[in-house]
Amino acid sequence: MGDTQDWTAAPGAAERARSVLDTAWSCAVTADGVREEYVGAHTVTDDGEVRLTVPDDSALIAAAICAPRQEPSAVLEFADVAPVPVPGRVRARLWLAGWFAPTHGTLLLRPTRVVLRQAGGAVVVGLDEFAAARPDPLAGAEARLLTHLAAAHPDAVERLTRLVRPERLHAATRVTPLAVDRHGLTLRIERGRAHGDVRLPFHAPADDVTQLTERMRVLLAQAGAASCPRALQRQRADGDG
Repeated sequence: MGDTQDWTAAPGAAERARSVLDTAWSCAVTADGVREEYVGAHTVTDDGEVRLTVPDDSALIAAAICAPRQEPSAVLEFADVAPVPVPGRVRARLWLAGWFAPTHGTLLLRPTRVVLRQAGGAVVVGLDEFAAARPDPLAGAEARLLTHLAAAHPDAVERLTRLVRPERLHAATRVTPLAVDRHGLTLRIERGRAHGDVRLPFHAPADDVTQLTERMRVLLAQAGAASCPRALQRQRADGDG
């Protein structure tokens, strides 16, 4: 269960959907009643169409040939999984419904419907908006950045909790970096069998890793000037006892 707070300065649905699509390594495909799963088999065009390489005996090829032209014939599902182990590790799911066109030995899916589901619920993304959007500039580096932050700088993560409202840290057992994008950092707060997410927005968007480093320094400086949350103070005291 989660109690995610309101997201501040977060990517729009179209940008988030393109980020999920750009970084996903695997996908599940349902067509003509058949479900197949592929790893490392798809690429994405600039306007969000998906090119899928499948075996010659794949049922998807027959589905693409037999489906009525211009009618939805397939659904592709992508999962956005947090690179750091946390409860509820799937951060978002993306579904693209559309029709396959065989081309150059591959199948090209032209989306007719795009649905993004995140913690706050599912939204339908407009096709024009989806085609025009671009992935978050930090999406490709996010996994490396988060795993490094969690493994090498747990002290910095703890310091950042000083920017979290004290009531959000009540009964907290662990705080882990869950996501980062050009607009901010998200922390996952675990408490027993439940968890919640807290968004720490940057003072300005970060368009590359160099700018992200500066934004993180600003957050840490703000945290350094804040008092330690009482909830974590009590946890330390309990742990020392």
